[in-house]
Amino acid sequence: MRQRNLQNNIIKIMSKPPIKKKYIETPEKMWELFIDYQSHTKKTPLKVQDYVGKDGNMVYRDKERPLTMEGFRNYCRRTIACVNDYFANTNKAYDSYSNICRAIMDEIRQDQIEGGMAGIYNPSITQRLNGLTDKSEVMVKEQPLFPDEV
Repeated sequence: MRQRNLQNNIIKIMSKPPIKKKYIETPEKMWELFIDYQSHTKKTPLKVQDYVGKDGNMVYRDKERPLTMEGFRNYCRRTIACVNDYFANTNKAYDSYSNICRAIMDEIRQDQIEGGMAGIYNPSITQRLNGLTDKSEVMVKEQPLFPDEV
């Protein structure tokens, strides 16, 4: 009997999902992490190879680096830990982070949209990433080639 109770307790313990440690202790810390990412990203432009002048001299031009969710996730993973669970609110364990996560996504989206509209970033890619492309629906109505004569 005692053996069976022990086994049942072990099964119960093992079936419970492990409690995850929150690597980012508060939503405010998450926001600070985003501000650090934003600052780091804007301070490190992309180097783009270009050719200028009549002789086509090769130069490198600095291009502003856009904010992206992938960039923020990678920055966090390298800096502190993976943040996918915070944004997905896995097991409702991150409810208190939902407003900060939404604000971060909005900030990134604003940077991409404004950068695309100003021609800093590729407007076509910016539109697609943010669901801003025009979608039209074409309805085809079939008509007989020779309508019945009455």
